Amino acid sequence: MNRKLLPLIWVLSAGLISSSLVFAQAEKPIINPPPTAKDWANLAKLPDWSGVWNPKITDQDKQVKTNMPPWVPAANEMIQFQLAEEKAGRPPPLFVNCLPEAMPSWMLITHNAMEILFTPGRVTLLGESDGNRLRRIYTDGRPHPEDPDPTFHGHSIGKWEGDTLVVDTIGILPQSLIAVNEAAGVPNNGDMRVIERIHLVGKDELHDDIEVIAPKVFTKPWKTTRIFFRQRARKFDIVEGVCLEGYFAPGKDQQGNDIFVPIQHDVGGNRIPPQ
Repeated sequence: MNRKLLPLIWVLSAGLISSSLVFAQAEKPIINPPPTAKDWANLAKLPDWSGVWNPKITDQDKQVKTNMPPWVPAANEMIQFQLAEEKAGRPPPLFVNCLPEAMPSWMLITHNAMEILFTPGRVTLLGESDGNRLRRIYTDGRPHPEDPDPTFHGHSIGKWEGDTLVVDTIGILPQSLIAVNEAAGVPNNGDMRVIERIHLVGKDELHDDIEVIAPKVFTKPWKTTRIFFRQRARKFDIVEGVCLEGYFAPGKDQQGNDIFVPIQHDVGGNRIPPQ
């Protein structure tokens, strides 16, 4: 081959490869396509979950005695210690440093209200209190990522089966707790999956049927149900909640600007659990 033609062939080949890459990128589906008028109209066909939902805390407390998860021995030892500390008036501080309750603890033990929003391709759960309670449940048919980046609330995809939203959540941080109340819980330690079936029971009662698969801390999958009641009155609107705001007091700096002044606090008073 004429050596003078080689540089030209290389240039042409590089151009073809570059063009192929650009074409391939253009062929990738749009992850979040703009909603159509039909998409918005389809929302009217979904069940009415509007309003603010409060958890049934008495049922949460009851299930600590009637439906304890099937803990492995080490996890059960930790839970029993924590429950004993709580009974003695020394509840362990599980949720501190402004970290979210995360999944599945948010749905299991929250004492705060939540709001549910429907938009095309997504159901969004907004929680009150710590400012970090936000769940995005994708209903546009996308799969889970092959290698999801772990987060506190994980990656959730959902599908409608009649009036029931079936949610599959993976990719939850291994440090996220599985808690039975606000004083007793252990890290899930990884490989956890949470499956939910959320549906109305009557006009103003919402049930979340939850199955938690946590092979590092459970001997088998655990099923439970959490109950939420609807509040429609305007006085029950979700309000802003900032978890660390109570650690500061209003003050002034040397220039007279309004600032937050840190308040000294101590989380202590609890014994260290057994190793």
